[in-house]
Amino acid sequence: MIKSSLKVKVYSDGANLDAMLEMSRNPAIGGLTTNPTLMKKAGLTDYRAFAKEVLAGIKDKPISFEVFSDDLVDMKRQALELASWGPNVYVKIPVTNSEGVSTAPLIRELAAAGVKLNVTAILTLEQVLTVCEALDPKVPAVVSVFAGRIADTGRDPMPLMAAALQICRSRGPSIELLWASCREVYNVVQADQVGCDIITVAPEMIAKLSMFGKDLAALSLDTVRMFKKDAEAAGFKL
Repeated sequence: MIKSSLKVKVYSDGANLDAMLEMSRNPAIGGLTTNPTLMKKAGLTDYRAFAKEVLAGIKDKPISFEVFSDDLVDMKRQALELASWGPNVYVKIPVTNSEGVSTAPLIRELAAAGVKLNVTAILTLEQVLTVCEALDPKVPAVVSVFAGRIADTGRDPMPLMAAALQICRSRGPSIELLWASCREVYNVVQADQVGCDIITVAPEMIAKLSMFGKDLAALSLDTVRMFKKDAEAAGFKL
């Protein structure tokens, strides 16, 4: 059970159809996201067929699907197709293509057309500012900052996320800040403390959210019992 005092919305991040459908039925899960890397790891080869299956079973929660073209003209074509698949679809657009070319002009064009966007792979405040200036305050959008990847570089993501939130808020309530690349359950607490609107969490980590507030002495005993049970099951002898 997700701690009721948390204000941040938890989105499930994955590419397993059964898990996505199960998560969509959980009232504590606010939405879902996926990306080409997760889909490849899941062994998927037909992007459109998978997305259509997902959307056939999930109609009442936001779902983000990502474009994968590197050409901005073709990226626009893909984005418009993705957006046409359902009113709950958010189109994920990377902040640049693989050559480092900014997608801000495309973001501005799609937002002006009323496409709900999830701008992804953001790691700097300059990128947050550029994206927020391109978005239309009247159209719902998500700004996904990869806080976990920032932490991977040895930097504290909290100050950057706090500053990113202020930039998003300056554009109005329709622009939501997302804490992406969650690495541990405590990131949910951090995202909530900063004031992020959303955090994406893998299903296996969502299961750990049931440990929120658990007595540490009881958890210690559970851990010792686990070691004992596993040693016995393995038949270890000394």
